[in-house]
Amino acid sequence: MALWGTADSLYSVGTVTVNYTAKTITGSGTSFTAAGISTGDVITIGAGGTFGSAVISAITSNTVISIAKTQSLSGAVISGVAYSISEKPIFTLEDSSYLYSANPKHEVYGVDNLEITTLAPGASGLSTQYGGIHAGWVGIHTYTDMHGNLRVKSETLVAMSGITTGATTYNSSGDADDDAIFANP
Repeated sequence: MALWGTADSLYSVGTVTVNYTAKTITGSGTSFTAAGISTGDVITIGAGGTFGSAVISAITSNTVISIAKTQSLSGAVISGVAYSISEKPIFTLEDSSYLYSANPKHEVYGVDNLEITTLAPGASGLSTQYGGIHAGWVGIHTYTDMHGNLRVKSETLVAMSGITTGATTYNSSGDADDDAIFANP
């Protein structure tokens, strides 16, 4: 398995409760084993990751998964909270630049060549402030400056155009067609 995949959102059905001591996450209304998730995938808990993220170390059943560490979670009680499972690079969990905050907001997205076309100046996608992004896993920092203007900084974390790893080839489309922010045209 590579250190990252192509899906921003593999699965997000139901809610989760975290047991920090046992390093387990119990789902309600979930089907973890049937969802196609695997060890090494990242679970992000709360809207925009407000409770943090963790790497999945085992899938025990449709309702229970184990996590490797709890240090990238907030430490707050997590019970009945929405979540999302992705294949984003796991090293971003250890990088303080990508910990949750409201302003500035730090996010990691999979962006492919098709999605970049929606970001070009004059395109019908997001504002041109998001332009200039390279295909792959991209770190986006957004904040409001002292004059009330939206500011965007991006950093390509993993370039994915034309990369082959194991049995998977990341071709010109690269990222999976599952994005909410950088959607394929």
